[in-house]
Amino acid sequence: MSTNRESMERINAAVDRAMHEHWKIFLIEGIALLVLGTLAIVIPMVATIAAEVIVGWLLLISGVVGLVATFRSHRAPGFIWSIVSALLGIVAGIVLLRWPLSGAVSLTLILTAFLVIEGVISIFYSLDHRRELSGRWSMMLLSGIVDLVLAGLILTGLPGTAVWAIGLLIGINLVFGGVALVAMALHARGSAA
Repeated sequence: MSTNRESMERINAAVDRAMHEHWKIFLIEGIALLVLGTLAIVIPMVATIAAEVIVGWLLLISGVVGLVATFRSHRAPGFIWSIVSALLGIVAGIVLLRWPLSGAVSLTLILTAFLVIEGVISIFYSLDHRRELSGRWSMMLLSGIVDLVLAGLILTGLPGTAVWAIGLLIGINLVFGGVALVAMALHARGSAA
């Protein structure tokens, strides 16, 4: 048991040293995320289209690679299904690249469904914790309610919300990630090596 604790202490010390030695890199990354996140929040339509284009290229490239790999291994089981899957990726990629706003509506619907499911799960999760009298259950409840409110706002504003919803949420995510990295970097700068 003590060897596990000693191992964990050595690992933690190594992580602390690495963070202290490279805190400037984390700070630069955090600032970059803050800047990009702020831009995405200020001009969410551009961020939404950028996300669509990236997803489009990912699907197109994965479809082409899948098609090539399928034809190279044409004797493998599931040959037809592999071709169908690869062609689906190619078509979806082309559609997203050719008509990024129509893809934005689809991705926004998926995002809305995720928010609804996540909101409901968070609410039930918080209620289970309330019954067990564990602390902080109210923040989880609030998180679930916020997810449902966001989903409702996005859904009632469709198709118009598709233009900005993904970009705005990406921006918010980048800002929070940037703040976390800056905080970690500044803490690591002052920590002992």
